[in-house]
Amino acid sequence: MAKAARHIVVTGAGTGIGRAIALGLASKGTSLTLLARGVARLEATARLAREQGAQAQAIACDIRERKLVDRAFADALARFGPVHVLVANSGIGGPNSAGPKDRFDDIVATNLVGTYSCLRAAERHLAPGPAPRHLVVIASILARIGVANYTGYCASKTALLGLVRALAAELAPANVQVNAVCPGWVNTEMARTGLDGFARAMNASYERALEVAMESVPLKRMSEPEDVAGLVRWLISKDARGVTGQALDMNNGAWMG
Repeated sequence: MAKAARHIVVTGAGTGIGRAIALGLASKGTSLTLLARGVARLEATARLAREQGAQAQAIACDIRERKLVDRAFADALARFGPVHVLVANSGIGGPNSAGPKDRFDDIVATNLVGTYSCLRAAERHLAPGPAPRHLVVIASILARIGVANYTGYCASKTALLGLVRALAAELAPANVQVNAVCPGWVNTEMARTGLDGFARAMNASYERALEVAMESVPLKRMSEPEDVAGLVRWLISKDARGVTGQALDMNNGAWMG
């Protein structure tokens, strides 16, 4: 069993924010276990991480299936040893509406229940203390505000903040820090898909839809995935010692709490 100084698990690491986080944490002496449903994109992330000096493995895993989650974390332990950090990023987006094709159950099963399964699996395989260990959940600005036709996404992401606070209190005696990050608009495939839908609804161009979306953003910009990765890097650093049970917002001023 190959062991490195720090074993980090990132879910949803095949694209977007998850890939940026994985690569932002990849360095010599770090082991990365990357989880997602689509293994081809995961393997691409793993190759890039290895180019940066990290050990990396990709494991196909649908986090809606708790048995698959448990198996993936057992495989992670067998390959790279106990877990020091979990970044629970996997999730699905998009709207839902009442009726026979309502996606509410699937959204909640993925974003909330699947994340919970990952957190508990990581907890069972955490490296021993007394040094801090970290569980970081990627939530959303929609945990802060309501958006019409996004009941599933808003509900699941809001629930994650309650989960983070409760688990932070539960694991604090073991010196495990549990936090959430709430990004606003981030330049990812998911965001571009949302803007495409917005453009169609407006009967306008993508560029016009983006312009309208940015009207409510004081800094008039989307974040880049690497921006979110930088915040995660800080959260699991010594500089964030004492930060637990918190939800950190990165939304260019779109929501100010």
